[in-house]
Amino acid sequence: MSEWDPQTRRAIYALLIAVSTGMMLGRVARVDSADPKSPTPFLSANDRSRWATIRALGDDGTYVIDDIIFDKQGNRVRGWHTIDLVRHRGSDGKEHYYSSKPTLLTTLLAGEYWVIKALTGATLAEQPAYVARLMLVMTNVLPLAFALVILARLIDRFGTTDWGRILAVAVACFATFMTTFAVTLNNHTVAAISLVVGLAVAVPIFETECRAWWRFAAAGLSFGFLAANELPALSLLVLAGLGLGWKSSSRTLIAFVPAALVVAVAALGTNVLAHGDWRTPYAHRGVGDNWYDYPGSYWLPENLRGIDRGEESPLVYAFNLLVGHHGVFSLTLIWMLSVMGCWMWIRSGDSRQRIIAVTTAVITLVVVGFYLTRPQVDRNYGGGTCCLRWLLWLTPLWLLTLLPAADWLSQSWWGRAAAIAMLIVSVFSAAYAADNPWSHPWIFDYWTAMGWIEY
Repeated sequence: MSEWDPQTRRAIYALLIAVSTGMMLGRVARVDSADPKSPTPFLSANDRSRWATIRALGDDGTYVIDDIIFDKQGNRVRGWHTIDLVRHRGSDGKEHYYSSKPTLLTTLLAGEYWVIKALTGATLAEQPAYVARLMLVMTNVLPLAFALVILARLIDRFGTTDWGRILAVAVACFATFMTTFAVTLNNHTVAAISLVVGLAVAVPIFETECRAWWRFAAAGLSFGFLAANELPALSLLVLAGLGLGWKSSSRTLIAFVPAALVVAVAALGTNVLAHGDWRTPYAHRGVGDNWYDYPGSYWLPENLRGIDRGEESPLVYAFNLLVGHHGVFSLTLIWMLSVMGCWMWIRSGDSRQRIIAVTTAVITLVVVGFYLTRPQVDRNYGGGTCCLRWLLWLTPLWLLTLLPAADWLSQSWWGRAAAIAMLIVSVFSAAYAADNPWSHPWIFDYWTAMGWIEY
């Protein structure tokens, strides 16, 4: 039973979110490349690839990034060059370099950059620190703070004890990698925010029989944009469509499906504009059609180094992915409560709780299974990154499903102590890479230092 009035709980949520937001803002204000000769706030080849495209689109109206990553003498431009490249023939009949990243997000952010440039006169070429940090605030920090508010409302709705609810909000604010990635341009944070918005508009449809047309349309946009940023999230888009179709087939067909199709058309359309092909660069890796095969390419098998070579053993990969050096449960120990919570809600929850628990369990198994069955070249743990970043977008679902376990543990001192211990480990893992999410997890660093692993 609840011990405090709702206003007191919400005040605590607000304080936790405010502290988390302030911490993210402070980190973004100081984000900088580790290279002293590269005065940019870009942290890896991954985000530099996106920034190069944003600059090319915003300044020159093209997806070609040749003149950004190379100078007039053909030398690599420090601070801008990236290995996340493809090369293919452009509309002018000549070979050009392009980012290998999906085009929809970078196209939208190029529009954001264009507005900033029009209003302030600042450019990524001349003032990269100012422009990039401002865009990180607008793209990551503020939307994520808004998402935390929505998550707190959902947590308050589904939790049953004050202690369990506050624990869940604290986890959302400090113990997941959503906030860790706030200092770098990436698709995973954006995808997690999209899922939060999708849950916010879809849950009332199942909970209170709310059938407003705009909710179905907003769900289509949210889940569609989620899938555009995380390919395995197509499974959740389909499942959401089926669930909403069960509640109202007419609204799903007239509002949800067209909204999702708008995102799909935008994603495919921008890819065609960029590459002249509806297939993404990732699909061009075959013999005779390999966009990653160009002079100096890092992605040729003989050039891959370290963790990027891929894990030879699928079993070792599965171990490290779950409980090893990039483990979901070893790094973020608090997710053990999500497994327990899913089981509790599936066994004894009400209909809305069962829907969330079953959805979380099914989608998690599908996504984890997808990455476990990838070929060796893709079994690379996401490259140099502080967690298995491909699963980051599932965080909102895991936060909701840890609630029944947290509520149960709150009834005893030992339960609260165990949950706090899990929280400490999870916060430590998230904070370890606070300066640069494109770095290895602490377990990986420790095992490497001890000589237990070698990549």
